[in-house]
Amino acid sequence: MTQDPDITPDDRDWTYVIHDGCRECGFVPQNPETTGDRLRAAIPLWREALADESAMRRPGPGVWSAAEYGCHVRDASRIFRERLELMLTVDDPVFANWDQDATAMDEGYARQHPDVVATELEEQLSRTAAAFDAVAPEQWTRPGRRSNGSAFTVATFAVYFLHDIEHHVHDVT
Repeated sequence: MTQDPDITPDDRDWTYVIHDGCRECGFVPQNPETTGDRLRAAIPLWREALADESAMRRPGPGVWSAAEYGCHVRDASRIFRERLELMLTVDDPVFANWDQDATAMDEGYARQHPDVVATELEEQLSRTAAAFDAVAPEQWTRPGRRSNGSAFTVATFAVYFLHDIEHHVHDVT
């Protein structure tokens, strides 16, 4: 990949994943129109991980438990669905910053029951899958930006989000 001096190292990481996939988790980017199907395919994997008796145990220092990752995926699904709606209805929106670590602390991810998390995660992923299913062909090129200026289209946003979900499945299995 060529180095663009206007792209930060964090930007290189996400753009690499969007175009080339992720060596760590095995994510392979595909047609963004398959996002809904792939999100729904992740639901049983999350249910299985959250049903495990160790779902509330952290596997190591500084590593989230399956339940904590499940909370993150549940909340990310809701936030990305809201951002998708902005991209589809507002011209080139800028997304408010989301401090994922602060949310984990504020919402008590480590204390949430895996069965409840599994149900809520399934609901949020299903709703977000339906939102991606509803994207019209001409809408995949609509733009949006993170608060740091990183630019997306609906298509690259879909791939970026899907990687996050599938990467975290890898983290808990």
